[in-house]
Formats: sequence, C-alpha cells, structure tokens
Amino acid sequence: MALTSVEGIDTTIQKTNLWLKDIMGELAWVDRHKAYLALRAVLHALRDRLTVDEAVNLGAQLPMLVRGLYYEEWRPHGRPIKYSRNEFLSQVAAQFNEPDVDSEKITHAVFRVLSRKIAAGEIADVKGVLPKAMRELWDEHVAPV
Repeated sequence: MALTSVEGIDTTIQKTNLWLKDIMGELAWVDRHKAYLALRAVLHALRDRLTVDEAVNLGAQLPMLVRGLYYEEWRPHGRPIKYSRNEFLSQVAAQFNEPDVDSEKITHAVFRVLSRKIAAGEIADVKGVLPKAMRELWDEHVAPV
C-alpha cells in the first residue's frame, strides 16, 4: 500500500524500514527508533572520519531517506576528523541517552548491514581511506561480502 502516493518516496521509506529491520535483527532489538539512532550515529561518525570525496561517494549509494539522515548537519570543511577508534566509538555512544550503551556492538551491527547493502567496491574504497585501527573495527565480526 502506498503511503504517500509518490513512488520514489514510498520506495525509500520501504528501503529505510528494511535497513532498520536488519539493524534490529543484528542487535536483537525491537525498538525501531533505537535502530534509527544506531544507524544515524554510526553513519555520522563514519562520514566525519572519511575524506570529503569518499563521504560523498558513500552517500551516493544510500537510499534517499538514509542519505538525508547521513548528510544531516554535515559540515565538510575540516574533514576528515582524525579521531581514534575509541573516539569514534564515543561519538556513536553520545547519540544514546543510555549509560551502558555498547557502541562497539552497535558499530559492528551497522557495518554488517552496510556491507550487505552497499556495493563491495564502495565498501573497499571506504575502508581503504580509514586508518588501520578503524579498518579493524570494520573487519571485526563483519563477514566478508
């Protein structure tokens, strides 16, 4: 059933819901809003760690609605922000109002979903511009595509 009667919008809503469902499955969550926060937090932290060119290339592969949340509040000047693995995980955790959020588990789950949803060549390009500690964060618990 069409939600908006605009095919492109209905399609991106459906795709986004599938992404959220996949994240919920990865984390054994039932809260769609929490899955949205996880996706947004990891995408923002990743986007800010990438070069501007690579951030744009990744953004081009995202469904329209996910692309909108990816670019929300983005300031490309001064990017990439060269934070460490722990600083990256702190950026993810900061998006949750929970004291014991497992930002590493959340990051792995979102990276697994990205690895399934984004072209393998683009994932390789993204990982190729990240420092070793960040690539290891991606590769830990993420099965190759």
